[in-house]
Amino acid sequence: MSGSVILNWLANTPDFAVPYALAALGLIICERAGVLSLGAEGLMLVGALVGIGAQIALGQPVVSLVLAMLAASVVSVLFAVMVIWLRVNQVIAGLALVFFCQGLTALAGSLAGWTNHATEGIGAMALWPLSLLPGVGRLFEQNAMVWLTLPIFGAVAWFFARTTTGLRLRAVGENPQAADAAGIRITAWRFAAVLAGSALVGLAGAYISVVSTKLWIAGMTGGRGWIAVGLVIFARWSPWKALVGALLFGCIEALIPQLAAAGVQLPQYFVMMTPYAVTLGVMVWVALGKRSGDDEPGALGQPYVREERR
Repeated sequence: MSGSVILNWLANTPDFAVPYALAALGLIICERAGVLSLGAEGLMLVGALVGIGAQIALGQPVVSLVLAMLAASVVSVLFAVMVIWLRVNQVIAGLALVFFCQGLTALAGSLAGWTNHATEGIGAMALWPLSLLPGVGRLFEQNAMVWLTLPIFGAVAWFFARTTTGLRLRAVGENPQAADAAGIRITAWRFAAVLAGSALVGLAGAYISVVSTKLWIAGMTGGRGWIAVGLVIFARWSPWKALVGALLFGCIEALIPQLAAAGVQLPQYFVMMTPYAVTLGVMVWVALGKRSGDDEPGALGQPYVREERR
């Protein structure tokens, strides 16, 4: 590949990586509290739909992204009630949430007339003075959400490692019985984690529609939510490792159009399956590697039933 193709590839990678990163981070928050969340694909679609709808109506990208986060949190209340209060199987509830959101967003987007309705999003923001560097300056011309993703990850990593609240949330996911004995309200903490994590997943979906493509198409997330689920396992529930994994998948997805632009002919279905093939490879690598399972929350996927004290 020529130098210009490589430069364009690297410059476009962050735009492809941000949805994976934000969705994976939202899942980490939820699963650190012990709630297995498989509904990322559906919540991303909700965020994408509400984000583009708000953008069409209001024309304010920041407001659109915030409303998308709120919408994903509101929808996640249904999931939280099922798995935390009613103790429905978390795998089944997560899958049901995905199918529900897929149908809901496709119907709502069609009725509202938002399909293929192009709109203005967020433009590039140059990181001065790095953007002035000869040759590589374009790497530092990204939209504001790319630059904001780094402090978001830093804040969440600091929250888990350095704050009392973060340690309590981790305790809820590791040993809810001990946390309950220490006076921590398990139900409330898990509920809050689901809402907060779902907001970030919704932001990931809104990024695709409002910032990246600037339009809405039914099912436009294209399985990125499922890849984010695998990314969390690859990262061993670590925010920074999840960011590295998101950059890996962003590199792969950004490379495909660059190869096409360079004249490399690839079968359409091979291109479509590439991200999922890489996901399978990563999962096999994690399974075969001699990795400790200590990073996985001890009570992940397990409903908590409080024992009555006598």
